[in-house]
Amino acid sequence: MALPVITSLADCADFSKTVEPYIPQLYAFPSNFANAITNPEALKHLYLTTNPIISGLAFSIATFPIFFIVAEINKNYSQVDRVWSILPTIYHIHYAVWARLNGMPTQLVDNVLAFSVVWSTRLTFNYWRRGGYQVGSEDYRWKIIQDKIGSFAFVILNVLFISTAQIILLQAVTTPTYLLLLTSRLHPTLSTPDALFARSLLLLVVVEYFADQQQWNYHAAKAQYASTAKVPQGWTRAQMDRGFNTTGLWKFSRHPNFAAEQMIWVTLYAWGAWRTGSYVNWTAAGVVGYLGVFAGSTPITERISKGKYPEYEVYQRRVGKFLPLGLGWTEEAEEEGKRVGEKRGKKKQ
Repeated sequence: MALPVITSLADCADFSKTVEPYIPQLYAFPSNFANAITNPEALKHLYLTTNPIISGLAFSIATFPIFFIVAEINKNYSQVDRVWSILPTIYHIHYAVWARLNGMPTQLVDNVLAFSVVWSTRLTFNYWRRGGYQVGSEDYRWKIIQDKIGSFAFVILNVLFISTAQIILLQAVTTPTYLLLLTSRLHPTLSTPDALFARSLLLLVVVEYFADQQQWNYHAAKAQYASTAKVPQGWTRAQMDRGFNTTGLWKFSRHPNFAAEQMIWVTLYAWGAWRTGSYVNWTAAGVVGYLGVFAGSTPITERISKGKYPEYEVYQRRVGKFLPLGLGWTEEAEEEGKRVGEKRGKKKQ
């Protein structure tokens, strides 16, 4: 049987009952797939009789060499970045399709899938709009790391993390949906708390959209200002000269889009934890790893910004990195920023 026999909601979050018994399916999957590849009915049978966590993991592992080879050939290590906004939704589609084909209730999984499609659509559009699919456009952080650790060590990093572990992470962050799928066998209907979780996910996508849009508007205005030397309507010269956005959500958080993105996956984890009554469970590994990516990459982004913009250090002191825990960008901060900028300018002279 592709799913465990469960008698309680707590069982749904028990790794030893819901995942561990199916690990042998992963070892057998390559040979089973090879034997079934020419027979559509056999492939369907293999899909339906393989635990969805295991088949998702098998898919992830199968993509490793593709991402690694493409990255090494092109010397562009942002291949996973290009599908970052797509893969989680692919895994959610997988859960929804698998549940339907096996005749399981899908109301919970469908709600997750609805949010995930909106999330992917928004992120993918934003990535295309800023030229994210142009060669090298997202490569600067990897280039900084490569310069720091050397080419050989960077190849090892590519093998162990960039083209491999990141793919596993993008599956792992969706594993709370597996818990929702399991709990739907015991309680298939959408309760009021379930609906609140689903709507919270969509609300966070909206917050992330507004944060990104505000950033886009600022940089569009800055580009116009650099081209015409005229301050665009709705902006001040100080804002344009500063070089980074301190308006809207960015007045209270240095990375409001990152904050919303992280909260999305924390909320999905919380949903699975609430449903099972197991508030610390194995699916936490995905969200902790996801938060770790932001914890590791954001300082690199900020180091670059601090080097480019004199007032950024004031921004760092007064505005929270993710959550609005600081004082915010006030008139007092504006004046301090100007003094720091003028002092930095005199030093350069």
